[in-house]
Amino acid sequence: MSPRHRRSWNNDPVGKTRAIQALERAGVPFHVHYYHVDPTDGSYGRAVAAAVGVSGDRMFKTLIASVDGRPMVGIVPVGRQLSLKALAKVAAGKRAHMVDSKDAERLTGYVVGGISPFGRVRDLPVFVDESAFEHETVFVSGGQRGVQLEIDPDLLVAMNAGRKAPIAD
Repeated sequence: MSPRHRRSWNNDPVGKTRAIQALERAGVPFHVHYYHVDPTDGSYGRAVAAAVGVSGDRMFKTLIASVDGRPMVGIVPVGRQLSLKALAKVAAGKRAHMVDSKDAERLTGYVVGGISPFGRVRDLPVFVDESAFEHETVFVSGGQRGVQLEIDPDLLVAMNAGRKAPIAD
């Protein structure tokens, strides 16, 4: 990856998302990948991985959960589920549940299916499943459907002041 992501945005299918802007401001290296899949596909994450041309274990979804009433982010591979029990444990809480779609959108400023770990409107604790660190780079949402960002998992954690944790089932 180049030291910084640079490209002409006039020819891109979408403009710069808040996620892309946040990474550029930080000078973090990343790659943008565009795709098109049917958002009603029952296995949306796997369809995105196939469209981008990577295995599902490198494609991660950004989920919003609540632990003892505190909203937080769990980032897990698209082929696995967020373990709410494990998330509660690593967040030093007792109970966790997924927040509903409207609350997830309000907390992040992104629509479901395009929630990115970068450029959220609200700063939330972030936990990245430890399986991300088995790869040189991983893919996460770029802030809207149709945009994926490829990034080093260590930078994914660093940009979010996050923690590596075993949170996927």
